[in-house]
Amino acid sequence: MPLEGAARIVSELTSRGYNAEREAVTKIASAENPPAVLDRVVDELPADALVVRTTHVDAVLTAATHPSTATDPDRPSEPLDSKQGAARNGTPPSASTGVETANTHDSAGDSPVETGGSHIEREVDLSKRSLEIAGDMTGQSTGTGAYEDFVSVFRDRLDRLGGKLRGRVNHRPATAIQSMPGGSEAGMVGLVNDIRSTASGHWLIELEDATGTFPWLVMKDREFADLVDQLLCDEVLAMEGTLSDDAGIAFVDSLYFPDVPRTHEPSTADRHVQAALISDVHVGSQEFMADAWNAFADWLHTEQAQHVEYLLLAGDMVEGVGVYPDQDDELDIVDIYEQYEAFNEHLKRVPGDLDIVMIPGNHDAVRLAEPQPGFDETLRDIMSAHDPQIVSNPSMVTVEGVSVLMYHGVSLDEVIAELPEEKASYEDPHKAMYQLLKKRHVAPQFGGHTRLAPEEKDYLVMDEVPDIFHTGHVHKLGFGKYHNVLAINSGCWQAQTEFQKSVNIDPDSGYAPIVDLDTLDVTVQKFS
Repeated sequence: MPLEGAARIVSELTSRGYNAEREAVTKIASAENPPAVLDRVVDELPADALVVRTTHVDAVLTAATHPSTATDPDRPSEPLDSKQGAARNGTPPSASTGVETANTHDSAGDSPVETGGSHIEREVDLSKRSLEIAGDMTGQSTGTGAYEDFVSVFRDRLDRLGGKLRGRVNHRPATAIQSMPGGSEAGMVGLVNDIRSTASGHWLIELEDATGTFPWLVMKDREFADLVDQLLCDEVLAMEGTLSDDAGIAFVDSLYFPDVPRTHEPSTADRHVQAALISDVHVGSQEFMADAWNAFADWLHTEQAQHVEYLLLAGDMVEGVGVYPDQDDELDIVDIYEQYEAFNEHLKRVPGDLDIVMIPGNHDAVRLAEPQPGFDETLRDIMSAHDPQIVSNPSMVTVEGVSVLMYHGVSLDEVIAELPEEKASYEDPHKAMYQLLKKRHVAPQFGGHTRLAPEEKDYLVMDEVPDIFHTGHVHKLGFGKYHNVLAINSGCWQAQTEFQKSVNIDPDSGYAPIVDLDTLDVTVQKFS
């Protein structure tokens, strides 16, 4: 569907005093004669209607194809559940969802407050919305696994992240430093090739660039020595210091990460609009929390959620098959395609006017190696409810001027395992995200637990600083700000599995962080 076609339809409906669900606009634009369908839909709207719904369009399209079976345009062409039907007929359904609110700090509380609500006619002006995608590598994969592919991706990483560091040190290539006389001042930008401690308790860090390697010694009594504990192999780093007398090593005086500038000022929306950031739904698992999901979907139809216009889902829509040992024993749905069909049915419960963006995760039916392309056409056809945008993991999504880096988060396991607990832990997953922001890369370490695919370019580099960094994967809720970047790990919709018990994971289930895009404040809604 051409974007300009949808935009014209939205503009025309707005001029006539109506808002519209996204899927309704899509269906009108896809019709054989969109202007005629639009006129007919408006003519047949109930007198009290403010929003053009998908059911209104379906009724007109059905009448045009089968005149003898024309139906009341305000009656759904497919059965709705009892709550939806009651709302449409003016009978408010009961809603008793737990609601938890919090300002933007490092963790949410645990005391839900009971509230009530009912389905309302959501008044949404689609013409004010804007959503752009950058970094989607779906269909762009070029890696073959050849040696040259690995060289290419690391050269690209060094070039792009090194460009953020070379102005901070008097950079020289490794081979040039090797030929400098002892006692010289030197600076280098390179990939961390090796980290090891000496017998005296100092740290030896080997940096590598396109010309070779050179060793740098961090003395244990230097004020920045504790930063060594935060280093990962293959991240890009800058160091400067003094060469030893024999010029065989350099003593480090300072080191720099690509990092987020402390002066970073995030962008915000120019109107009050909200986005729900969720992940790890895991439909198909016996522990999928359908009641919590339904409560969330119902809440989105209430007045309290009328400003939620975007839903960003950071991977693991389904439980998958064969992801971990003995997973079959914990599956409610054993066929992967049926899992996605069930997920799509659950997605249908949310309001049809939401703009939805989804990326895959490690449980989804895509390649495990990152970056992960978006789903194939078969799965896209299955997950068609409300016409979601399905993009790669990671991708940068700009919502009304606010950039959101969506990344499922598999590398968080590695960051948490490698770094000190006060810097990265499962209890505070957002702090592990801070480390990725500091390194300006979502998965810097190659050859560890995180599977990385060699591509022509490194799609995992953070070229631009996001306003929001959104991850999932670890099934823990946490959020906070690092140099004014809002980092959110959004929890999950799956109760604790036997496998999670065996590895001591106690999930935060049934939470939905809601971000005010005009202020970047966070409210956490709890539905379990």
